[in-house]
Amino acid sequence: MLRQPLSDKLTRLRLPGFREGLQEQSENPHYAELTFEERLGIQVDLECTRRDNSSRDRRSKAARFALPASIEDLDLSPVRGLDRGFILNLAHGEWISHHLNILVLGPTGAGKSYLACTLGKAACRQGFSVRYHRTSRILHEIMLSHADGSFPKFLASLARVKLLILDDWLRDPLAVSQARDLLEIIDDRYGRSSTLVATQVPVEDWHARLPDPTLGDAILDRLIHNAYRLELRGESM
Repeated sequence: MLRQPLSDKLTRLRLPGFREGLQEQSENPHYAELTFEERLGIQVDLECTRRDNSSRDRRSKAARFALPASIEDLDLSPVRGLDRGFILNLAHGEWISHHLNILVLGPTGAGKSYLACTLGKAACRQGFSVRYHRTSRILHEIMLSHADGSFPKFLASLARVKLLILDDWLRDPLAVSQARDLLEIIDDRYGRSSTLVATQVPVEDWHARLPDPTLGDAILDRLIHNAYRLELRGESM
């Protein structure tokens, strides 16, 4: 088959990695030393790599991370209070497979949002769907969804996400209706998916910041008891 018609058909079949690999093999004489199976294997590997990268990029874009964080750029020096081995283990995403949570704690400027986005980006690399929300903004989205009747659909979309990140958790006072909505979200995810919250509010102060004791008990029970705690230290970043 002529090269251009073959290239056109690979484009129609949505095999750009295969097409680019074919071009590379046609221009590099060293590939002639390989067997047909070896050359075909290289083509298939290129296509798989391209598809994996495209899927990862789509997951990262859909997550809407606040920061362009990555595990490679994360400050893991002892002064930050992070255990290097433990963080690198979390980056593999097994905690998400087991439907566990993470609490990222520390003072303002300690790098909580960056760490949250780092672990979220690592989850995207491992094939998990992720959504990042500042708590105040997700509460605003919930208010709008109640107004237009789309709250059940919004709730269902969050339940399907494997990792939900809630930044600035309990920074602002909550109304009872807001606490009830957050419980709906967390309850749908409990035991089925993972939630990461990042906050400057110590865990022991959470209950006092929730407007209803019963709702507070339910939210804390679903977030805290199956969660890893990462407490950041050091000067403001």
